[in-house]
Amino acid sequence: MILLKSTSRVFPLLFAACWLLTPATEAQTPSQPAKKLKIYISVDMEGVAGVVTADQLVPAGFEYERFRHFMTNETLAAVRAAKESAVTEIVVSDSHGNGENLLIEEFPKDVRIIRSWPRHGGMMAGLDQSFDAALFVGYHASTTNAHGVRAHTFSSAHLTRVALNDNTVTEGEFNASFAGALGVPVIFASGDDAAVEELKSRLGKIETAETKRSLSFHSAETLTPEASCERIAAGVKAALNRLHEFKPYVVKTPVTLEISFKNYMPAEMISYLRAVQRVDSHTIRFIGKDMAEVSDFVDVVDGYSPDLAP
Repeated sequence: MILLKSTSRVFPLLFAACWLLTPATEAQTPSQPAKKLKIYISVDMEGVAGVVTADQLVPAGFEYERFRHFMTNETLAAVRAAKESAVTEIVVSDSHGNGENLLIEEFPKDVRIIRSWPRHGGMMAGLDQSFDAALFVGYHASTTNAHGVRAHTFSSAHLTRVALNDNTVTEGEFNASFAGALGVPVIFASGDDAAVEELKSRLGKIETAETKRSLSFHSAETLTPEASCERIAAGVKAALNRLHEFKPYVVKTPVTLEISFKNYMPAEMISYLRAVQRVDSHTIRFIGKDMAEVSDFVDVVDGYSPDLAP
């Protein structure tokens, strides 16, 4: 009888003690690790602040070495802004000229850089479905735009028009289509006023940084390099802050590609290929199963020469 009384008092006390010592359910659940963010930065040079002529764009130009630094600094501004916005992995694509312009020793050691040609994917080489977003730095307007500094599409020397599914495209729109086929949205672009307006009209409300205002094909009212870097950094941060709002830019497949040349001969010779149709004296048409195939075709057309040697 006494034992039963004692037990009846002890059990409630033990239960209360156990309840107080047991951690809350929330405390027992391990915190979820933060999602890793991975971005791709495709870099051209014509849209960099101060660039107006070949003097800045090609190794033989008297200002080229200085402007390699400015191109690198604009890219670094985007890289640093991305890191400050919790991006954990960055791949940078040197996509101008010979693909050997960026000063790679200036970049953080955890950034990977794609250089030189040829490479599958062209200006977007190395991009895959694992990336959360793509950014464009130093981009320019298209060859069919009446405005824009050094406006062209892939080749200022050879091409007068590039179209996807009957829609004339810029390099940026073409590259965004390549990214979109992989499920990757383009969220930011920098360049002159004509370039960024053209891209916004095609891709929607992406964040942009205007580095200069076009006065003619070879003239601009430009920001200083420092001011341009500040504007790019702010734009990248704004884009990443609203990352969830962006959608991939997708074109319907199969993809009909049309390319118009400045000269007759390329259109005539390339049309000898059974997969190619000659549309008119200067234009060919190729139908690719997807953007990867179309991109490879463009690279062959733009880059192949019979005298190629290792």
